Amino acid sequence: MFYVARMNATITSSAIIGVEPYPVLIEAHVGGGNKPIFIIVGLPDAAVREAKERVRAAMASSGYEFPAKRVVVNLSPADLPKVGSAYDLPIALGVLAANGKLPHGATDVVALGELALDGTVRPARGGLSAALVAKELDRPCLLPLRSAAETAGREDFGVQAVRSLSHAMEVAAGNHPGDEVEAATPRSVEIPDISDVRGQVAARAALEVAAAGGHHLLFRGPPGSGKTMLARALPGLLPPLDDGESHEVALVWAAAGLSRPDPLVPPFRSPHYSASMAAFIGGGSGVPTPGEAVLAHRGVLFLDELGEFPPQLLDALRAPIEDGSVVVARKAATVEFPCRMQVVAATNPCPCGFEGDRKYSCECTESMKARYKRRFSGPFLDRFDLQVEVPRLRVVELAGPTGESSSDVRARVTAARRRQFDERGRLNRELSRRDLDALEWTGGAVARLGEAAAGDRLTARAWDRIRRVARTVADLAGSDAVRGTHIVTALGMRVTL
Repeated sequence: MFYVARMNATITSSAIIGVEPYPVLIEAHVGGGNKPIFIIVGLPDAAVREAKERVRAAMASSGYEFPAKRVVVNLSPADLPKVGSAYDLPIALGVLAANGKLPHGATDVVALGELALDGTVRPARGGLSAALVAKELDRPCLLPLRSAAETAGREDFGVQAVRSLSHAMEVAAGNHPGDEVEAATPRSVEIPDISDVRGQVAARAALEVAAAGGHHLLFRGPPGSGKTMLARALPGLLPPLDDGESHEVALVWAAAGLSRPDPLVPPFRSPHYSASMAAFIGGGSGVPTPGEAVLAHRGVLFLDELGEFPPQLLDALRAPIEDGSVVVARKAATVEFPCRMQVVAATNPCPCGFEGDRKYSCECTESMKARYKRRFSGPFLDRFDLQVEVPRLRVVELAGPTGESSSDVRARVTAARRRQFDERGRLNRELSRRDLDALEWTGGAVARLGEAAAGDRLTARAWDRIRRVARTVADLAGSDAVRGTHIVTALGMRVTL
């Protein structure tokens, strides 16, 4: 069918700034000039500039003639950097619409996808953000099949999967329905069961308290004592993410161009100590993208071999731990990422790992130990609610019976968390000083806290953290008031490292 050329057409796409989706208008103008030329403006990066050749080849392979005129495509807002190959499909649709190959109403869509030279549409980063923009504008959304899978189960999104440029043209014109959007099969997530950890009763109890209250936890012990296995078992103790949390995490991962293996399992990230600051927190060239700490939002950030991390990386976590967000400033943009993660760390007591070990003697000099401990700043260590020793296991413990399974512990953790949200509306980790003051404290609890403070053992921050942990211990015990025994338990889980 022939449509009247109108020289100008606009197709909507999307961009991600931080974790928020924003509409990007693909404005196409065809006409004028003495010779054919194709120009893309609006701060495109190299991948967007190369779209000119992909769009030409895809149109030819799909049976559409590229206009033999001056073609200008503007990506608006023009002061926002555009990155990636996701704008191929909307650019092609805009040029074809401006050249009279689509009816006027067909441009009221949101589109995203990379074009292959044969005209097929390949998946591209940002499918979920495009669907959210389309929902906000109340328009249909055209996405490649694999990108559309990010939105499966959300009928309110109005997503239509397309296979090729010609298919997208038919769907946009209303002549053909899009393909059915099918959810991607969740990849299995291997989580160790806590019953695999023999002995370590105190460390297991601390892990349960950390899971129940969302507290930050530091394990200290010799090599092979079970620190890493304990930490990796933590996601199995946490309740599944609810719809709101799962949506938040999906936006964060989409901003990084990643897809979740299982949308209900809290994320678990374990960056290597050689990671750069941009990879650890967030950044990169152009618009900043999330780092490992941000990808652990609503989940667990595990720092194994803590003593090997550069001090500047660890200190960069201090503000996110307190605020639940991190601001990354770059020339292109300044963005704020959500970062409500639970930090779990494991460290050896000294460079050789055997200080205080019951079997091997430590070979480190005092200067080596002092240099090793200086890698952890006092303010950073003070932010761990729980600091627990994990000693070497004895043979009788290794050969002993298994403990409770993760499912048994998770049932208590889920009940404790439900109590927190029902009574206080948030995790105990997030309680303010005013919230803590308003809780019910018995005389024994106040006395125990006073004894701890009298010995100058607690900073003002540690004072509040002990109270938060004690409230979690009380929640696990089903107690309305925080008692002296709960304070004693909380103090016992905060050894001086």
